[in-house]
Amino acid sequence: MENRTLGKSGLEVSALGLGCMGLSYGYGPATEKQAAIALIRTAFERGVTFFDTAEAYGPYRNEELLGEALAPMRNEVVIATKFGFDFDAEGGQSGMNSRPEQIRKVADAALKRLKTDGIDLFYQHRVDPNVPIEDVAGTVKDLINEGKVRHFGLSEAGPQTIRKAHAVQPVAALQSEYSLWWREPEAEILPLLEELGIGFVPFSPLGKGFLTGAINADTTFDSKDFRNVVPRFAPEARKANQALVDLLGQIAARKGATSAQVALAWLLAQKPWIVPIPGTTKLHRLEENIGAAAVQLTTDDLGEIDGALAKVTIEGDRYPAHLQARVGR
Repeated sequence: MENRTLGKSGLEVSALGLGCMGLSYGYGPATEKQAAIALIRTAFERGVTFFDTAEAYGPYRNEELLGEALAPMRNEVVIATKFGFDFDAEGGQSGMNSRPEQIRKVADAALKRLKTDGIDLFYQHRVDPNVPIEDVAGTVKDLINEGKVRHFGLSEAGPQTIRKAHAVQPVAALQSEYSLWWREPEAEILPLLEELGIGFVPFSPLGKGFLTGAINADTTFDSKDFRNVVPRFAPEARKANQALVDLLGQIAARKGATSAQVALAWLLAQKPWIVPIPGTTKLHRLEENIGAAAVQLTTDDLGEIDGALAKVTIEGDRYPAHLQARVGR
């Protein structure tokens, strides 16, 4: 797999990364440990060098899993993790917390869980309205100077926050949702990142699984699957949004690819500093996603996709209201 550099940071990673959240959290029961380790190591063997986790995934279990899985090849991979929340006794998020002392505490704990002496990319998971972003960036800058962190990232931050943070400590990457069915970053975010030389790491590049074509109006989710509360995954919204999947399937058939591969190839074709991080718990899906790096979309292909998308209206919000309030600050 080819490598890409995240903006002007010099941080070089595989063109596709692996989002590891779903192995421990969010999409139903956690994957059995040895199976999860095997999947992570298979990704590395297939050329993936960029792995994404967070203290919130579990919490803590996903970082521990990644630390164990990647220990043999630690110097050959880039690990990104995140700070920014408090947790209650049951492990649920109990509020945002990006105070400087908390950031330091999370960094030290993450280093132990990841079995490493340096976090390659340390993201603020969500912007904390109670802590000035300059204080957040300054704390991470200190951690970089101390050698505990190598690069600073933001997640789901708005333009003003990105500018303020970048002025204190250069932001290597912004991680936000971006896909064929969530294109909001194109309006303000992508031009800003290009101006400042910041890389972009789209999460949910396959629309939380919907763009693969494996989900329809009749699909039922595990009781622990967070898609149960996502308006865009309500049965009536899935039925309405099927038009996008059908369109994707037609284009994929002509390219000799799958819908998922076309969706990922479309993201890779947008900018050379975009690195999607699709997640999966299945080895065959991992292989399929990695295959997207070899799918070349021509200018005509991209034009056809854009033209067809303009005729499709996506139904349903991407988050319930209380979660949407955390993004784009």
